[in-house]
Amino acid sequence: MAKVSPVSIKYMINANLNAEGALEKPDVIGALFGQTEGLLGADLEMRELQKEGKIGRIEVDLQRQDKRTIGIIKIPTALDQSETALIAAALETIERVGPCDAQIEIEKIEDVRGNKRDYILERAKKLMTGIEGSTDSRDISNQIKDSTKIAGVKEYGENKLAYGGDLDSKELIVVEGRADVVNLVRAGINNVIGMNGTKLPDEIKELGKTREITLFVDGDRGGKLIAQNVMENANVKYIATAPDGKEVEELTSKEILMNLRKKVPAKDFFSNFSDNNYSKSNNSQKKETEKLELTSENKETLKKILKELSGTGKAVFLDSNLNEVKHVSQKSVSSSLNRLKGISVVVIDGSATSAIVKSAEEEGVQVIVAKNFQTTSESVKMLSL
Repeated sequence: MAKVSPVSIKYMINANLNAEGALEKPDVIGALFGQTEGLLGADLEMRELQKEGKIGRIEVDLQRQDKRTIGIIKIPTALDQSETALIAAALETIERVGPCDAQIEIEKIEDVRGNKRDYILERAKKLMTGIEGSTDSRDISNQIKDSTKIAGVKEYGENKLAYGGDLDSKELIVVEGRADVVNLVRAGINNVIGMNGTKLPDEIKELGKTREITLFVDGDRGGKLIAQNVMENANVKYIATAPDGKEVEELTSKEILMNLRKKVPAKDFFSNFSDNNYSKSNNSQKKETEKLELTSENKETLKKILKELSGTGKAVFLDSNLNEVKHVSQKSVSSSLNRLKGISVVVIDGSATSAIVKSAEEEGVQVIVAKNFQTTSESVKMLSL
């Protein structure tokens, strides 16, 4: 098979494998090619892409744990960003590897060129300091100046959250990702930390107990959904948004400061659209269920249930009184929801996929409790306890 030249590699797909039984590497490789065949059309056929040198040698590292097989899959690609994401998403549709039931979950997609850029910037700064006879600092590259300014961006906690170097301030600004953090640091704001996605990490939950959190989100529907998710999981005092249609990472320093000054109390922010989006379902015909109040006691109960499910790969359905209705495998959550009525809460040992969230919306589920989420929802509350 063809191998992508290390020079042309753009992205690395990193995936985790969890299978019910003993597997060998050829079983995994065969499943990757065979079960994605025809899903994305001839142009994105994995077998053909590898022959053309657009997908490199697939690395599979497997380990046995009792009767299970777990592993790591790495796939280098020379495709563009969207095509790589499509290939990665297709892998998660695989339900069997060899003779075993299996689940593949994408951990991340790395831009391998980012490491090269980091090296270039660091090396350029060292070379710059060694230039002999240079007397005018105005000749220094704007990019190198910028990289020096943001050198203070550090990592915090187990999830390695990017932050601006100042977590001692009374007020803490929470943004979505590293790019947002970098942009705020460029604007001279150091009391900022990123979530690394839409899920609110435990580190920020803890910081929120002693800090005054201002959530700064993108000026689009996704920003409102992220605000909804964070509000349900942490104590947020203020919310600021980028201008309509803009992302925090692309704002100028002037725009950042201006929009932070326009921050509003969180309760006022949601009152602007709660009647239309926050509490209504997308399906007007779904069965009405008793409203579930997420009290501290109820959250503790859900946290205990999630802990009991840990490592089982199962999910449990609960009614509005948090009574157990049914235990199912994680893979059958969507199909089971379509057959059952009166489910108010779904607790999942693992990730709440887009398909699960969509089914929950359609069936009137009020709350999903999971370790992480692949999407957000207007009508279902997301809890990561």
